[in-house]
Amino acid sequence: MLRTLLVCLLLALPATAAAVGPDEILSDPALETRARSISAGLRCLVCQNQSIDDSDADLARDLRLLVRERLLAGDSDAQVEQYVVDRYGEYVLLNPRFGAHTLLLWVAAPALLGLGLIALLVARGRTKPAGPAELTPEEEAALAELARDTDPQ
Repeated sequence: MLRTLLVCLLLALPATAAAVGPDEILSDPALETRARSISAGLRCLVCQNQSIDDSDADLARDLRLLVRERLLAGDSDAQVEQYVVDRYGEYVLLNPRFGAHTLLLWVAAPALLGLGLIALLVARGRTKPAGPAELTPEEEAALAELARDTDPQ
């Protein structure tokens, strides 16, 4: 019973299979760690919501190889990232850089949330709880007639 439960729990965990092939892995563990760190922050331009480490696309493989090639050439992590950005644009970064050109991207969502909350509070403060509605004279007459018809006298 315990084994079955353990197997079910292991199968329920999401599988994080990296797409890095054995032929791509660098022999130097320190360089490979750096390559994985850089690749985790680069977007697959085909999949668009995966890092190049997680994507099986051919372009992602080419980018992984490019990162490793630049590391072997002696580039720093920042230089490798900048090389890829220069070649493919800032869209390749999973976490965009903060700058004047991305200010709207960083500010828009919190600003809209704040404006929505303010509008909600203002709208809530203006509405008064509805009390009992006044009956029109016709409704009062109809109610009185119903009361007479149901009076058991």
